[in-house]
Amino acid sequence: MRIEVLLIILKRLFMRAIWTGAIGFGLVNIPIKLYSATESASLDLDMLDRKDLANIKFKRVNENTGKEVKWDNIVKGYFMKDHYIVLEDADFEDASPEKTKLINLHAFVKVADVDSVYFEMPYYLEPQKGGEKAYQLLIKALQKTKMAGLGSFVMRNVEHLAIIKPYENALVLNKIRYQQEIRTLDGLKLPNKIKIQKAEMDMATQLIEQHSTSFDISSYKNEYMDDLLKIIKQKDKGKRPTIRKMKVKHTKADDLLAKLKASLG
Repeated sequence: MRIEVLLIILKRLFMRAIWTGAIGFGLVNIPIKLYSATESASLDLDMLDRKDLANIKFKRVNENTGKEVKWDNIVKGYFMKDHYIVLEDADFEDASPEKTKLINLHAFVKVADVDSVYFEMPYYLEPQKGGEKAYQLLIKALQKTKMAGLGSFVMRNVEHLAIIKPYENALVLNKIRYQQEIRTLDGLKLPNKIKIQKAEMDMATQLIEQHSTSFDISSYKNEYMDDLLKIIKQKDKGKRPTIRKMKVKHTKADDLLAKLKASLG
C-alpha cells in the first residue's frame, strides 16, 4: 500500500500545471489548473555522430555573428515591411487579457457534431481550492444533458478553440482546430463515380458487421515500440536481428469480389 502511495506522489510531482485560470460557466467562474493528458510512448533515442557516437547538440546562433545566444537574450518579433517589431510578454497578455486567464464557455454542443478532423491535444482540468463544488456541478450537468462546452483561451501566446467534456470523474479539455486550419480536398485525386456492384457492397457491409465490436482502447498496445526494444537488446548482445520483409499486394478491381468473399470465409 505504501509503494502505491509513493508512486502516486512521484507521478504527481512529475505532473506540472501548464496553464492556470478559470472556466467561465455563465456567471460562475471555476478556478482550474490544466495538465497534459498524454505522454510519449516512443523510445528515447538520441542523435549521434556515426563516426564516434558523440551526441549531436543544437545551438541558438546569431546569424550575423555566428555566436550562440542565451535564452534571456532571445525575444520574439514580427517583421513589418523592412524592420522587426519586438513583442514582450505583456504585449501578448494585453492583446486579450481575459482569454489568458479564463476559458469562457460561450456555447454548448453535442460532441458527435464535432468532426474528428478538428480535434487536437487533450488536457486534464483539475479544480483549485474553493472550486470543487462548481467543478462537480459542471461535470454532472454536462453528463445529464450529454453536451460539451465550447470556448476559447490563450496559452503560450496562441489562442485556442476548445471543447470541455466529462471524462470518468474529471473534466477533459480538447483543443480543436479552427475551420481555416483544415485544408480542402481540392488537391487530392479522389475516385469519382465508380460503379460498385451490389454483391460487393453486400459483402463489404457483412464484413464490417462481422467484425463490429464495442470500442475498448485497453486492448490495443504499442507493439512496435516493444519489437524495436527487442532489436536494440539483441544488438546490445552482438546478435544480428532477424529482418522481416513484407510486401503488401494491392487488390485490383477485378479481384475485389473474390477477396471480400475470402475475407468472410
